[in-house]
Amino acid sequence: MQIPSSPHNLLDQPSAWVTRFAPLIPDGDVLDLACGGGRHTRLLTGLGHALLAVDRDPVALRHTAGLNVTTQQLDLEDAGFAWPFAEERFAGIVVTNYLHRPLFPHIFRSLRPGGMLIYETFAQGNEHFGKPSNPSFLLQPGELLKFVAAEQRCALRVLAFEDGYLENPRPAMVQRICAIRAESAVAPERLRLN
Repeated sequence: MQIPSSPHNLLDQPSAWVTRFAPLIPDGDVLDLACGGGRHTRLLTGLGHALLAVDRDPVALRHTAGLNVTTQQLDLEDAGFAWPFAEERFAGIVVTNYLHRPLFPHIFRSLRPGGMLIYETFAQGNEHFGKPSNPSFLLQPGELLKFVAAEQRCALRVLAFEDGYLENPRPAMVQRICAIRAESAVAPERLRLN
């Protein structure tokens, strides 16, 4: 579904990274943070998850709403913003094409034990390919790994990490990580990668 009036609509297909790891998210509620037009919300509801889709764009949220989808309009960068989600609430959290560094501790802590984080966004060098080009919105080399390693309250285990150039769906420099909150045993079949 194309959303003509939304700036989030550059891509309609789910990210290959999210598509690869989404089947590993355990049963339970999933947060699609900065969901844009809902491409990952649709993917995840198709896998049987109930979704909380969050974005600041009300147009995008109207098009994202649907069966097993709750939407919430939030400006995650507002000066008075307070993280509204409980610790250990979500079985999975998906974030793509969005970076606001102060949210990382909150994101990690909102994963329940055994919950999975799938994160993909732009990295240093993307300024050569277009927007975003502002260093505030570009990860430094290895920065996602550093955020995960620095988290003291939740033990996160990295399943996969990539940092480099992507040709498709458009040329870009990206970093992406898939990590699981490892405070409890996870069934081995859940982590089997194909």
